[in-house]
Amino acid sequence: MRQVRFKSTLAVVGFMIAGSMAVAAELPETGVSGVYEAMVGTDDADELVKYFAEFGFSTVAKGALTAAEAKKIYGVDSALRSIRMQNGSIDSHGLVRILEWETPLGPGVGYAPPETIGQRMLVMRTEDVFRLDDVYNDLRDAGQPVLAIPPVYDDLYGMTEGEIDFFNRRVGVREMAVYQNSVNHVFFQRYGYQIPGYGTIGDHAPLGTSELTHHDFVIKGDINEVTAYYSEVLGFKPEAEEATIDGDWQAGPKAVFGMVPGTSHWYRGFVSPNNICGKLKFFVPLDQRPDRSANQRPGEIGITLHSVTVPNLRKVHDLAFEHRLEITPVVENELGESSFVVHGPDGSSWQVIEKQGSENTRLTEFKLVTVNN
Repeated sequence: MRQVRFKSTLAVVGFMIAGSMAVAAELPETGVSGVYEAMVGTDDADELVKYFAEFGFSTVAKGALTAAEAKKIYGVDSALRSIRMQNGSIDSHGLVRILEWETPLGPGVGYAPPETIGQRMLVMRTEDVFRLDDVYNDLRDAGQPVLAIPPVYDDLYGMTEGEIDFFNRRVGVREMAVYQNSVNHVFFQRYGYQIPGYGTIGDHAPLGTSELTHHDFVIKGDINEVTAYYSEVLGFKPEAEEATIDGDWQAGPKAVFGMVPGTSHWYRGFVSPNNICGKLKFFVPLDQRPDRSANQRPGEIGITLHSVTVPNLRKVHDLAFEHRLEITPVVENELGESSFVVHGPDGSSWQVIEKQGSENTRLTEFKLVTVNN
């Protein structure tokens, strides 16, 4: 695998959209969305509904399953109450589905150090990253299990030009991370530029936050091998033919992942050819990290599944079968959608849902638009 330095956990989304990195294998035309939902297991759905409402999410669908039905769909012998939440009008990607298990299988990955194997993180754009840093540090000061990584600055796309002064201000982002028992986050705030369609913030969000723009996965194994099915089966476009090295010399990853000097991780990213948003990012630590991947499964507490939508479910199901992935039969999920679940070799679980389109337009052109702020 080539060792190439990337600037940040938020960087390089535009490279693959612009076609500046070639992909060796032709992608199957699945019509896959960006990541449609993050699915969060809990034993108290009402509390999580209140939590996500502060980020601007509201309930758009509900469903339920008996224990026998949940066993057939998710492999979990527990009754299920399900709540889908959406941020404003963004229904093409970046939703949340809360899965309240009557009898959870376990505590999930839980509160753990950064880069614990099995961790998943939800990424959102915000209007005020320092406000969120204050909010989560207040929770920690009150004795709650919360670790907030302070905001760190980076110029991801090298957009700052000339000598910096009051009028010629630097361009870039500040990003921070939050580690908790059931929901981990990365928040980022842009300065001096926007990306249309990549993080939409409305007045309805009390904390000034967007839909989920992308998703981080801390996994193990040969990163190229265990993530190959995202292209070969689901039709996601990789940023590069091979994984790349991120090290402790890079301010963003060093802070967000708590990387001590001398540590690095392999990184690989994917995006849908049909949506610049809803991106996937995978990290394999090279130094020894805690491994809680055994608790990264449906039925546990925390972020344990994700979903995508496709217009032709049978085509993707056949591809998954041909690639010998662990899959369930096609059935209706608790929201009445034709779907199946696939468990990947990277330790991730996905519900693939048949859906013909969305009210919110998926943007496929990546644009950096400068603004004066």
